[in-house]
Amino acid sequence: MSAPIREKTATTANPVVGGAPTASISTAATGHRFSLRRFWPQYVAIAPFYVLFLVFGLFPIVFSIVLSFTDWDGVGSPAFVGLAQYQYLLTDPRFWNAVSNTFIIWIISTVPMLFLALVLAFLLHGNIRAKGFYRVAFFIPNVTSMVAMAIVFGSVFSDGFGLVNAALRAVGADPVGWLSSYWGIKVTIAVMVIWRWTGYNAIIYLAGLQSISTELYDAAKVDGANTWQIFTRITIPMLRPVILFTVITSTIGGLGLFTEPQILFNGQAVGGPDEAGMTIVLYQYDQAFNQFDFGYGSAIAWVLFFFSVVFAIINWRLLSERDGLKTPRRLRAPRTVTTSAKGPRA
Repeated sequence: MSAPIREKTATTANPVVGGAPTASISTAATGHRFSLRRFWPQYVAIAPFYVLFLVFGLFPIVFSIVLSFTDWDGVGSPAFVGLAQYQYLLTDPRFWNAVSNTFIIWIISTVPMLFLALVLAFLLHGNIRAKGFYRVAFFIPNVTSMVAMAIVFGSVFSDGFGLVNAALRAVGADPVGWLSSYWGIKVTIAVMVIWRWTGYNAIIYLAGLQSISTELYDAAKVDGANTWQIFTRITIPMLRPVILFTVITSTIGGLGLFTEPQILFNGQAVGGPDEAGMTIVLYQYDQAFNQFDFGYGSAIAWVLFFFSVVFAIINWRLLSERDGLKTPRRLRAPRTVTTSAKGPRA
């Protein structure tokens, strides 16, 4: 007699309409409306970020994807051409020249830049005087005006009256066409990149060094390790995550190099004589805003994005500690040994 009563009570307490509990639905809806009314000032406070991102971030990204499949000069309606822009890009010699220039400049600038930054950070981490002065001095190039920087480097590396060629003549060497030869242009741009970003990366490395326990260095010195052994066997392995971060950011920045060649050769041919300094982004800018071929410029942008993702993944795979996710053998749990009447059994 009691069982039917309990069943009836449970049924009437939570009626089901259309297979869903009406009480729980109404409670959830009421709670959602109450949450919106209660937290609307917070939603309004963060709304400008999402509005600005939607207008100036998400919309341009989606629009550039659409444009890469069209032929549009900025006037009228875009004409859909499918994959024609990408097919032309694969056979465009100017584009592949820009790709070659970009990778060459990236290699000859990134490798020495990160090495110098690591050495500077290691020296600044030691017991030297005026650490604050050196940190500010090394970081100043990163915040220096690029226009002023281009004027200075244009004067220093000038073919006719530059300081570098003057020094070469003083020692009896032949002058170099830093702003007119194929390799001279690349070296000049690479030196500008190194001068601008070495201090920035050194500050990042210095922050990573400060997180390393000094007990490791003290123990190494007690064991008789010299400065080079400490640098190669303690500093670099402990800075692996920071080095990975700087390598990936430098790769993305190197593939997106634009400001240095644009300002250095402003008013001249794209990338200087023979387009020796024309990078991928500089070529994209020329196609989109000088030739008004926005469809082709968008296609170049997305191919550059593909390059950046691929090389970021490659760098991560090469520099990340692959064994970090594996349990070292010495930390694995030993095999349990059970005993029986017949003797021990593993």
